[in-house]
Amino acid sequence: MRLPKILKVLAVAVLVAGTSVVATPAASAAAADPGGVGAVGAVTSPDVLAKPTSMPIARPGVTPAQPRTTGAKTCVETSATRSVCVAPAPPSRQTARTVLAPIPFPSWCASSDGTPVAGTRTEACKITGLILTTQQTVNGTVRITGELLMDVYDYTYGSVSLPNWIHQIGLSPYRGWGDARNSTVTGTLSVSGDCVINGASSFPVQSLAPANNTSRVGEAGARTTATAVGAVGDCTTRWNLRFQPVGYPQATASSEMAEIMCDNAVGANGARPARVGCVVPWYPARVDYSQSRNPSLASHVSRAQASGLPGATITNPLNRNVDTASTNLNRSRACGDAPSIQNMSCDEYPLASTLQGLAFGGTRRTFSGCQINAPTNVTGSSGASACMIAAGDNNAQGGIMSTFYYDYRVLHTDPFRVGIVS
Repeated sequence: MRLPKILKVLAVAVLVAGTSVVATPAASAAAADPGGVGAVGAVTSPDVLAKPTSMPIARPGVTPAQPRTTGAKTCVETSATRSVCVAPAPPSRQTARTVLAPIPFPSWCASSDGTPVAGTRTEACKITGLILTTQQTVNGTVRITGELLMDVYDYTYGSVSLPNWIHQIGLSPYRGWGDARNSTVTGTLSVSGDCVINGASSFPVQSLAPANNTSRVGEAGARTTATAVGAVGDCTTRWNLRFQPVGYPQATASSEMAEIMCDNAVGANGARPARVGCVVPWYPARVDYSQSRNPSLASHVSRAQASGLPGATITNPLNRNVDTASTNLNRSRACGDAPSIQNMSCDEYPLASTLQGLAFGGTRRTFSGCQINAPTNVTGSSGASACMIAAGDNNAQGGIMSTFYYDYRVLHTDPFRVGIVS
């Protein structure tokens, strides 16, 4: 049995319904991607963090936050003579490799431009920036007495097999002067949506004086309330930060993540029971087809993808379809007139269980030797390819996909990828 390479197993004890369980950064894509399925038919552990070898994906449709100019006043006076301001600022990202935390912030977090990025199906991270400014008013004149610039890391990670996850925050001050340097920070977690706080927040009061490129870290958990059969729930976790410069009023800021979706809608997979779990729903996990185990299946899919059909990359994935009528129409339009050949059956790509099949537009194509009456040498991203392949390969594909959908909680419309491995 071939399993993905393991970088490390990272466990954090959390409390769920009075029972101590373990939530870990879980795997989610394959082979060339973090946490993948690996070879076809392989049974993988969803609680393994595999080393990313490709660029993580940013949350689709999100525009990077535009930081305010650091020279503009963005706060209200909090006392007659002294005030503190905390405002957005461009992150430096210079501490991405040296930040310290109970669970190290992933190196791929450095690709964040202020929007969340995900490197696996169960991990998301973003980097933003803050500037803390202290001011004094003397004889009606406002004077800036200090500034402190810091990067803010937000990192959420969970498990496909547990109803809880962790939101870890890190503040990395990298430059400052004056009174602002003599500040401390602490915080508490709050949640909104289909979730509750899971245990107490852990963010002790910590100095913000820049030193050694290390982070001041807080960690807390959340637990989904979407546990009924068929339920799907979204949650926003928010760190509420409190900054306290010595001799000044307290200032506050917050940083949130809404990247985790939990469900009890996947159902069972044979003898494997239905269970609640949590994922980054917009990250396209990858299932791999093996050239050595299922050569005719792998050959057809690789040719179909090379012709321009989607599903090979993070930025051009497939989307699962659970609607029976359109799934059957995908299949019939691709393979309804396939010839009857002993020990062979018709394979369609994109898969019938996707929103990219012929029920949603396009025309059928094929390849030389596929024994399907359709045009060859067709390119482009629209339509579907049909090809007669070994019946054993086609039958194996059904089990591979049902296991994959279960393992990585791929629900209706969720993106996923298909890869080809040796």
